[in-house]
Amino acid sequence: MHNDFWSTSAGNGPVRIAITSVLAILVLFLLVETVNVVQNFGQSTTAPQSTITVSGSGKVTAIPDTAMINYRVTNTALKVSAAQEETTRVGDAALAVLKKQGVADTDIKTTSYSINPHYEYRPCVAGVCPPAKITGYNVTQAISVKVRDTKKVGAILDGLGSVGVTNLTGPNFIVGDTTTLKNQARAKAIIQAKAQAETLASQLGVRLVRITNFVENSNIQRPFPILFSASAHTNSVRKNVPTIPIGENEYTENVSITYEIK
Repeated sequence: MHNDFWSTSAGNGPVRIAITSVLAILVLFLLVETVNVVQNFGQSTTAPQSTITVSGSGKVTAIPDTAMINYRVTNTALKVSAAQEETTRVGDAALAVLKKQGVADTDIKTTSYSINPHYEYRPCVAGVCPPAKITGYNVTQAISVKVRDTKKVGAILDGLGSVGVTNLTGPNFIVGDTTTLKNQARAKAIIQAKAQAETLASQLGVRLVRITNFVENSNIQRPFPILFSASAHTNSVRKNVPTIPIGENEYTENVSITYEIK
């Protein structure tokens, strides 16, 4: 049948020419479309978005309700057992101070316990340096304490100093649960950023469409912890409990919002 068709067409010159022209146009069309597909392969057909990015900052303050205190008990003796015994004695006395002030067992944590040799280094003679000699052992126990009643901080510092802890750092005042504070600060930051976006859009003569990106970061500013030298007062008569101002902490949330505009 195929041969008959072309044989019939061959007898009619104009028909054959017309069919050939149609086929040629179709082939050319397909070739052009193929080239366009290859050139546009991997390219997005979506027009790029126009955007603006604004930022906002929100700040809230709060009086701390918790104090963090750290101290160490260190003793040196010729034998490890003797150094451990004295460290335990002072450590137990420090724990008794904390319990007396109502600090819960769950708020007292040992952060490290170490035993290290104590060396004596002798001078070199005629270029010969004798090896270091072990003269004893240092035993150190480090404790972290969370004080939930900030009114007792002064008495606790005083008590720990009186029993002979080696050194004490703190208090570092914090707010136990900062969730509400962060939410309040974030809300203020978002309101500020939105107001800035609306003002900028009005000035540019554009319309805010939707939010395309949101970034947030937090910042907490609090007083630096102080160093309380307890060992210097170990044997002194303690007449006055230290006065420890608490102050307030500042919580800041910073946000960045990107809007699509038209």
